[in-house]
Amino acid sequence: MSENRDIARDIVEAIGGKENIASFAHCATRLRIMVRDKDKIDQNRIENTDKVKGAFFNSGQYQIIFGTGTVNRIFEEVERLGIDSTSKEEIKSESKKQGNAFQRAIRTFGDVFVPIIPVLVATGLFMGLRGLLTQDLVLSWFGLTSASIPPNFLLFTQVLTDTAFAFLPALVAWSAFRVFGGSPVLGIVLGLMLVNPALPNAYAVADGSAQALTMFGFIPVVGYQGSVLPAFFVGLLGAKFEKFLRKRVPEALDLILTPFVTLLVMITLGLFAIGPVFHSLENVVLHGTTYLLDLPFGIAGLLIGFFHQIVVVTGVHHIFNFLEIQLLEQTGSNPFNAIITCAMAAQGAACLAVGLKTKNAKLKALALPSSLSAFLGITEPAIFGVNLRYMKPFVMGLIGGAAGGFLASLLHLAGTGMAVTVIPGALLYLNDQLPMYILCNLVGAAVAFTLTWLFGYKDEPAVEAERLNAGSASAVPAAGTPAAKAPTNAEIPAPAPVSAKAGENALSADPDEVPFSSLSVLSPMTGRAVLLSEVPDPAFSEGHMGRGLAIVPSEGLVLAPFDCTVAHVMDKSKHAVILEHGSGAQLLIHVGINTVSLKGAGFTVHVQSGERVTAGQPLLEFDLDVIHAAGLSSVTPVIVPDGLDAVLDVHPRPSQIVTAGQQTVLEVRVTAEVTA
Repeated sequence: MSENRDIARDIVEAIGGKENIASFAHCATRLRIMVRDKDKIDQNRIENTDKVKGAFFNSGQYQIIFGTGTVNRIFEEVERLGIDSTSKEEIKSESKKQGNAFQRAIRTFGDVFVPIIPVLVATGLFMGLRGLLTQDLVLSWFGLTSASIPPNFLLFTQVLTDTAFAFLPALVAWSAFRVFGGSPVLGIVLGLMLVNPALPNAYAVADGSAQALTMFGFIPVVGYQGSVLPAFFVGLLGAKFEKFLRKRVPEALDLILTPFVTLLVMITLGLFAIGPVFHSLENVVLHGTTYLLDLPFGIAGLLIGFFHQIVVVTGVHHIFNFLEIQLLEQTGSNPFNAIITCAMAAQGAACLAVGLKTKNAKLKALALPSSLSAFLGITEPAIFGVNLRYMKPFVMGLIGGAAGGFLASLLHLAGTGMAVTVIPGALLYLNDQLPMYILCNLVGAAVAFTLTWLFGYKDEPAVEAERLNAGSASAVPAAGTPAAKAPTNAEIPAPAPVSAKAGENALSADPDEVPFSSLSVLSPMTGRAVLLSEVPDPAFSEGHMGRGLAIVPSEGLVLAPFDCTVAHVMDKSKHAVILEHGSGAQLLIHVGINTVSLKGAGFTVHVQSGERVTAGQPLLEFDLDVIHAAGLSSVTPVIVPDGLDAVLDVHPRPSQIVTAGQQTVLEVRVTAEVTA
């Protein structure tokens, strides 16, 4: 299709051309690109390309969100441009050193479990269908009762629903061998050994109908039906051990000795050491999870429903796969799925509210399909393309998720499977829970939609952004006019330059023609400039700290926006700096919200209090992954504090993509002569 071909060509050019692409692949919703030089990326052009729902760096990859279906077609067109694609495994390998140790561990954990999720999804759907077909109400429609169901049919359904979990260790060990570079067939055999019928069945031991074997007088040995951690670590260590042997066993003996020794050593360790230790740890994790989910008064649903999508933003949500698998394997149901589906429905509803309310044609074309994607279970387009851009819709979605999750927890709602949510997830609740499932999702969506419509999104910024892009101008407000709140884009003039000093414009005030100066504050960061009202902290969003704007950073570097003195830098937390201009005007740059709690982790300070700096000089560096992994927002207020005699007025320039040291983001009018 020529349209997709043009989009692919535009994307490649905006990234910096073929020579700037080290490798690229795609997942269900986005292109994942490793670039050689970040500076060559034209972020503004990419975000304004048709069908693009958002673009950002995460874990060393430049990710461009297109949504399901579309991404496959764009990927094919990029390949047709002569760029060799990379497997997802290869691109993950290139980025495996990105991020902190915790994030790398979670990504690896996800690499093992994600490939087996489709099988567990199918199993969950089989469970839901069996629950539907064996309900007395449904059977009565056909003049049948539960006694009418043939035993052989029940046996057939049992094969469909029980096989994956009965042999789950084989699936996990196979995937672990694949991820860690071993021979997957050895992983399958080791996993099957862990559930060999000769061993006491784990379920039978649990219900008391069988007893564990005792080896060497003190080691309990059972089968590991449904277990996860023992198989995972058997696979991890087994793959490493196999690779170790292959480097040392002569080639003539490799075919015989390597698999023989690998299987012998690893099943011995698996049954007598790895299995007992990690099965005990697995039980601790399961009991902790069930304890949380069983908290009274809907507390679990409230907490999980609110925080789940924040964890999704940080990219470490694959850890939940393990918890859901454990719940299904041990209890046969998954209350976690019931809660998180409400959180996803709420984000979709918040995005829908933005799409219906906005008059911006491009935003509407982005928000409406993104909300549909969220209702089908994929929230990334809604979150990264719309809700996080305006921040408040995201927060309202979190509140809606908490409300829906709270109700799901009160009603003890639990799915029969995992990994399908919202509309497709209804198939997991066909065992008489469907009305409650629909109700919980509607509550979460309704709360998020209502809050976003009433409080979470104002269309003025989007409308004025279109006017600015069209080159419209507004009248210049009189100097000295009080500004109780941050002005809208319509109030931001383009000051008439009179002097030729770099970074300054000498202006004339109105009637009295009292001379004053205007200090142009260049963007201290690379990212997207937004209104203060979009900062998720009332101290900033309500103007208590002063006037200005905020920047959603895409890179972790803060530069001096003008020649100045460092009035104060936070030595311990390192997250903020106050600059003072020669006119007496001050500027606070506060990296992130509540980042003081990190106690300096992820931050590096390049200046000290009292130091003179020039425009463009590095002030701070920070690790975005550290901030996001802590569940914190990286949005950075850039504020002119109130109460300064030298400052007459502050005019922000939000709603634009900015590069550190290039675009003007604030015009600060001062009474004193600009000297610095």
